[in-house]
Amino acid sequence: MAQNIETAVRKERVVLVGLITGKADEARIEEYLDELEFLVETAGGIPMKRFTQKLDRPDTRTFVGSGKLEEIHQYVVAEEIDLVVFDDELGASQIKNIEKILEVRILDRTNLILDIFASRARTAHAKTQVELAQYEYLLPRLTRMWTHLERQQGGIGMRGPGETEIETDRRIIRDKISLLKKKLELIDRQMVVQRKARGNMVRVSLVGYTNVGKSTIMNRMAKAEVFAEDKLFATLDTTIRKVVIENLPFLLTDTVGFIRKLPHGLVESFKSTLDEVREADLLLHVVDISHDDFEEQINVVNETLSEIGAADKPTIMVFNKMDAYTWKTKDADDLTESTDENVTLEELRKTWIAKSNAPAIFISAKHKQNWDALKTLIYQKVKEIHAARFPYNNFLY
Repeated sequence: MAQNIETAVRKERVVLVGLITGKADEARIEEYLDELEFLVETAGGIPMKRFTQKLDRPDTRTFVGSGKLEEIHQYVVAEEIDLVVFDDELGASQIKNIEKILEVRILDRTNLILDIFASRARTAHAKTQVELAQYEYLLPRLTRMWTHLERQQGGIGMRGPGETEIETDRRIIRDKISLLKKKLELIDRQMVVQRKARGNMVRVSLVGYTNVGKSTIMNRMAKAEVFAEDKLFATLDTTIRKVVIENLPFLLTDTVGFIRKLPHGLVESFKSTLDEVREADLLLHVVDISHDDFEEQINVVNETLSEIGAADKPTIMVFNKMDAYTWKTKDADDLTESTDENVTLEELRKTWIAKSNAPAIFISAKHKQNWDALKTLIYQKVKEIHAARFPYNNFLY
């Protein structure tokens, strides 16, 4: 019986669609689609093919133009595709027009991220935040396909005189949004009390792009059991642990990873979670140095920190996965193919990466390379903050 159920569950076959405009070149779009493919795999789908289109600006009706959509449609029919995912946010009319032509389910990047967040949420707090973001995304995109929502509140007797089904749906969703916001306000007040109850301990927060190894660092540092996996948004719920380095205790927080094109609604609904970052005394900005596009990931994180009002926090740049970092090596007059060569710690320290304004350190959390140096650097920074806050306690260290 169990075998039959397992056989019946088939992973969805997915097509990815990206748009090349004047703002981005083909190489950059391929990087975005690489990440979109990873998002699809994280959500449980199987990416089958990519389609890209060059336009000065997105087509207001079909996003990529009717000709490109017809090409995609032919592939969708021939390969029995279940889902088409677009790398940018789509409007209600665009979704409606595209579905009419492709005759298959459509998702945009925002909706896909929200779906992953919904599957990753474990606590009531995280589930409420995700649900709020989903309804706020859905509200401006309502069509008659959403009329099933009225049944969630009883159906008969709900509609006022002359009220259309779609108006009813909008009212239901607005009511749900209002209830969820009130619920989050209550949770926020409870979390403020919890933060006050933690006393005056120095707070250190792990921040960074998704899937850079923050949870692995948390597990190593706090001997915790935070879920860590090579998938995007493996950690969604905030984890806080007390850590002691030598004789100095502090609180270490692991939060949700950031991502480019992070839906604004998620930033808003995860406000209370991001308060942990906003109220931190020290940020550990973790970077996957082995990623080809780690510089842009740094910029995305910095922009998000600026958006939530945490850009001016004291920060340590933690370049993780140094064991996997390689660069191409060959002489200038060598026409043969480049080879990958691992870089030593001393070589990394001499690069421009290590010469930023913030203190920088290179580690491998997985293999605990340069781990003691990281702990020493954190200890020094926490000690400085603690000494400034409690000068009469300096005899402790």
